[in-house]
Amino acid sequence: MFTGIIEEVGQVRRLLPRQAGARFEVECNLVLSDAAPGVSIAVNGVCLTAVEVGPSYFAMDLAPETLDRSNLGDLVAGSLVNLERPVLPAGRLSGHIVQGHVDGTGELLSLEELGDGNWWQRVKVPAELDRYMIHKGSISLDGISLTIAALSERVVSVAIIPHTYEVTNLRTRRPGDRINIEVDLIAKYVEKLLHPE
Repeated sequence: MFTGIIEEVGQVRRLLPRQAGARFEVECNLVLSDAAPGVSIAVNGVCLTAVEVGPSYFAMDLAPETLDRSNLGDLVAGSLVNLERPVLPAGRLSGHIVQGHVDGTGELLSLEELGDGNWWQRVKVPAELDRYMIHKGSISLDGISLTIAALSERVVSVAIIPHTYEVTNLRTRRPGDRINIEVDLIAKYVEKLLHPE
């Protein structure tokens, strides 16, 4: 389980396509401090298993499902990615419950500066995810725990504070980029309870 509070921005070292899936390597420092093969690390909000850990990088294997459902296959060497280690049971849950199980991707429509380092981000979400979103509800965009500030015609808007902009990969994002979306877990359980199959 993750919180959506980004610990470090890493840089893609390389992405090696395979017949089915890919091998992905990320250069970083902080998240490696207690890493070993087999640990989970969220990359742009996607929970992945480190299969190799070096002194300044880790590698993971991406299944075809991961490449289809997330924006990880869009990345190239040099791309910046948001990184987070799993929450410790004794730690604080500073963001919201984030599983690292991306529900789909949306399209970044705009990232507008509001002044004093604050930003307004607008993301077009897929129709099948729209029903899980409410005003002031939680959402994870590229692994960042955010609060929905506005909703209109499948467009989710969030306010970005200066700290979040500075310590995540937001500064590299451009309109048209695919953004990983994980909707609120509680909303999915409520739907299942109200509409059992």
